[in-house]
Formats: sequence, structure tokens, C-alpha cells
Amino acid sequence: MKTGPAYNASRFSLLRRMPLLVSLAGLLTVIYEYGFGAKITLPGGSGGLYVVVLVLGMLSLAAQYAISSWRPRRLAWWVDALYFVGLLLLVLHQTGGALLTWVLPNYLVYLGIFWVFAREFSDWRLPTKTTYLNPARLFVGSFLGLVILGSLLLMLPKATREPISYIDAVFTSTSAVCVTGLIVVDTATQFSKFGQVIIMLLIQVGGLGIMTFTSYFSYFFRGESSFQQQMALRDMTSSDKVAEVFQSLRKIIALAFIVESIGAVLVYLSVDHALFRSPSEVLFFSVFHAISGFCNAGFSTFTNGLYESGIRYNYPLHLILAGLFIIGGIGFPIAFNFIRYLRHLVVDRLIPAGTKGRSVHIPWIINLNTRIVLITTGILLLGGTLLIGMLEWNNTLAGHPLHGKLSLAFFNSATPRTAGFNVVDMTALHFPTLMLILFLMWVGASPASTGGGIKTSTLALATLNYYSIARGKVKTELYGREISNNSIRRAFALISLSLVTIGFSIFFLSMTEKDQGLLALTFESISAYSTVGLSLNVTPTLSQPGKMIIILTMFVGRVSLLSILISLLPQHKSRNVHYPKDEILIN
Repeated sequence: MKTGPAYNASRFSLLRRMPLLVSLAGLLTVIYEYGFGAKITLPGGSGGLYVVVLVLGMLSLAAQYAISSWRPRRLAWWVDALYFVGLLLLVLHQTGGALLTWVLPNYLVYLGIFWVFAREFSDWRLPTKTTYLNPARLFVGSFLGLVILGSLLLMLPKATREPISYIDAVFTSTSAVCVTGLIVVDTATQFSKFGQVIIMLLIQVGGLGIMTFTSYFSYFFRGESSFQQQMALRDMTSSDKVAEVFQSLRKIIALAFIVESIGAVLVYLSVDHALFRSPSEVLFFSVFHAISGFCNAGFSTFTNGLYESGIRYNYPLHLILAGLFIIGGIGFPIAFNFIRYLRHLVVDRLIPAGTKGRSVHIPWIINLNTRIVLITTGILLLGGTLLIGMLEWNNTLAGHPLHGKLSLAFFNSATPRTAGFNVVDMTALHFPTLMLILFLMWVGASPASTGGGIKTSTLALATLNYYSIARGKVKTELYGREISNNSIRRAFALISLSLVTIGFSIFFLSMTEKDQGLLALTFESISAYSTVGLSLNVTPTLSQPGKMIIILTMFVGRVSLLSILISLLPQHKSRNVHYPKDEILIN
């Protein structure tokens, strides 16, 4: 028989993990019952298991406060109080407590099971030694795991109206997680409401990043985090200081939910309710498209997307969605910098200096990143609107009034930059328009956003570098600032790696999809790499190998080939050694 401190510690650790294991069993039971539409046969039924999970969640929380080494910080106490009361109400409801005279809907019980699992899982610590699990590996691995989980959920019988192949489930899951929008099966007709909810959640988590959610809610429940975890998350959130990591995470989640909520309300008010069978369908349509819009996903619950006959001429809806994916694609650090600047302007204008109660603050200046992104985005939007308007005025825009033509020209200038919503027949566009859209798709959105592509700042740095070289300047400068050499190197690395990825994608697609033209395959590859979702009707006709190529292209485009290389290659430790410099012939 095993005895001793090591054995007791192992048994103690197992007991501590028991609520996590039981809550996982409860969560799998919920998925089985809801996904397969069948009740699981257990002593006392599945409801008995749910009660056990809820009770264990309460006991686990009580144990954490009873043992000082487990006790969360005060920051999480009020959250735990609400958590405990909620579980108590659910237990009383499940056991038919005499104090309860109302009937709670089943989804609240399911939510309680998930909440127990989420809280127990948040207490689980991953090994964060950078030798084995660096930030790049965490980033790539989190997206890969989410794609696999999403594909399994989409294979549940209740998720689809008719069974789909696993490759189609993986394709849909990858497209949702990578916020692309390319579909091989119709979202509106093939997936049930349950399946559409799964897709919507995959878009939300994939758009903001699964590490954003898991790390923040771990901090939310515990009120603390390890230094290694904060270091790993600093690069993912583009935070300047380690201490600001979770503040940045909170701001990202808050901004996303606020913008999406406002967007859902505006969409609800702008659509014709006669197109739907019930107000609940209008509400779901609004929430789904608000999330899909802000996350630059391009998924729609209509077969023809925004080109559906009932909303094809709904210009306010088009502008609302355009506003959502422009905000989502501008980049969270840029949005926060601009919001903080506007807030200081309001304080300076509305509250005179010396007024009692005015907070002392340091004037906030729009930084160089924000200037570059906003100027580049403005040029792309304005230039794209003018060119598309001129090229398509008497073609795809011909059947619209003047304000409609201007609205659609602006929308078609914005949507290629990773949003992927279609408001015109893509196959009817002129060739020059398609070439312009290819360029806009390749550029994509801005860094640290929900969009893809090489990013606006990469294009701006490359252009500034060309200009500096042409003028014979050694350094790249802008607005009295010198651009670091590391930024220039990363920009050109991203450009070259994007061309390599797109080139390989086109090369292999040309072998598997021999009935498609080169323009259509190029359009498909760039759309997949930049996580756009626009297509010239190639996606539904893809062969099985073609689907795998697009899946890999979408995944590499979302996480970037540079991140994959960083996660695979051993990192070089810098040394204070300088070799003699030499010039290489270029041209």
C-alpha cells in the first residue's frame, strides 16, 4: 500500500479536482441531451447529476474560502457571493424546494452547469514556462483547439437539419473561428437554430481570441494571476506594461459587448419584421449579425447574405453593419487611444481649469500607431468608394437610386477588408473592380483587431520605406518619429510570408480545382488568407482536397505564418556580438 506525503498530496490534489471532473461530466451530459435530443439514463435521471454538480460547485467555493491558501482575493468576493446565491437557487429549483413557487427555464440550469465548470477550470494552471509553452504556441494552439471543439459540436444531430460530413463541419468551424465567412453548406438552411448559435459563439470567441476570454475570466474568478501568465498575455493584448494586461482584457471585452449590443438594437430597428416569422427571429437575426459584423466574420442567416431580396435595398442596415466591422477592424489599441483622446477633449471643453472636482490629468496625444492606422484606413475607404462607384455606377449599382449607389459603393469599399458581407452579385463585377477588391482583401484590417490581412500598418510602413529609399534617406521617419528597424523588418516579413501562403494555396487549388479559372482561385485564396469570406461562387463547388487547402489557408491567415514559425522554431538568445557589415546586390 502506498503511503507517505507524496501519496497524500496526490490524493489531496485529486479531491481538489473532483468538482472540475464532475462538472465536466455534467457539461458533457448537457451537450448530449441538447445535441442528440435524448435523455441520458442515470440513477435519478440527468437532473440528479445536475444537482450533484451544483452542490459540488457550492462546496468547492466554501472550501476555497475556508482554506486560507486557496482563498481568492477580495476583488472576486462579490462575484463569488452572486455565484453562490445563484447555485443555491438552482439547487432548490432542481430539488423542488418549498421556498420556490416559480419554474426556472432549463437553460438557466444548463448555464449554471457551465458556470460551475468555467469557475473550476479557471482555477487550473497551465504550465507557462516559455521553453515549452511560449505565447505564440498558446495563441496558435488555442485557435486549433477551438476549431476542433467547434467541429465536434457542429456534428451533433441537433445542430443540423440534415447530416453533414465531418470535413464540412471542420470547414464551417474554421471559417467561424477564423472569422472568415466562407461556407460550403448554407448556414440558413443546413444548420438548425442550435447550430447557428454554435456558429455565433465560435465567431465571438474566435474574433476576440479564446485566450482573451479564458485568461480574463480566470482573473475574474480568482482576482489574481501569475506573472508568467501576464507576460504571455502582454504580447497578445499589445499592452505596454505587464500590469495593464487584465485592464486591457477588460476593456476589449467591454468594448466588444457594448458595440455589439448597440449594433443589435440598431439592426433590430432597421429590418423589416415582416420578413421573419416571429419577434424572436428578428432578435436572433439582429444579435447574430451584430456579432458577425463586429467580428468581421461575414456569416449571415440568409441564404444570399445581404443580397437577399428583402434586405438588398435596406441601405440603413448596410451602413450599420459597415460601422460595426469598421470599428471591429480598426484595432482595439487604436480605438482605446482615440476614445481616451476624445474623453480628454470633452473634459477640457466642458470643465474649465481650476474648477473644483475636475480631475487632474495629463493631456493625451494620439500616438503614431493611431495616426498611421486612421490615415491609411481613411485613404483605403475613400479611395475604394470613389473607384468602385466609378467602375460599377452603370453595372452592379445601376438599379439603385443615387443615395443607394453611394451607400453600396462605400459598403463595397469597406467589406473586402475582411468583413465579407456581399450586397451585390460578385460574379457580375467588372474585372478592374475585382482587381481592386483583391488588393483591399490582401491589405485587410488593422493590427490587434478582429480582422485579417497583412494589416493597414504593414502597408503604411512598406510605403514609407519605399519613399525613404527613393529619397536616399537612411531612416524611415514620420511626424517627428523614427520608425524602428524591427517594425520595418516585421512588416516586410508579413508581406513576404503572405505572398508565400497565397501562392502555395493558388498552386495546390489549381491542381485540385481544374474546372475553375485562375482569377476565381486567386480570389478564393486571398479571401481565405485575409479571412474575408467573399467568393466568386467557388466555395460551394470545392472538392474534398480543395476544402482542406482552404481550411489551412484560413487558419494560417488568422494566426499568421509568422506566429506559426515562432511557435515551432527555437528562439535565438541575443548576444552583444556584432559581425562586420556587408552590402548585398539587390538590383
